[in-house]
Amino acid sequence: MYFETLEAAIAMDGHGGFVWSAYGICLLVLFFILLAPRRRQKKILLRLAGEQKRQQGGPITLEEGK
Repeated sequence: MYFETLEAAIAMDGHGGFVWSAYGICLLVLFFILLAPRRRQKKILLRLAGEQKRQQGGPITLEEGK
């Protein structure tokens, strides 16, 4: 193994803060990239359901009016 201890692996000869923060930022960005289409789809489906109810003359709830 390259590092002798877990602490040495985390510190990475003084570069650990940069390396681990880069990994964290990448994971955060990937999470939001995966989450965004699902949120967008949910909004579109709610909007379409609201338009369909309006066309049918039904009442509109607060959830559909957003």
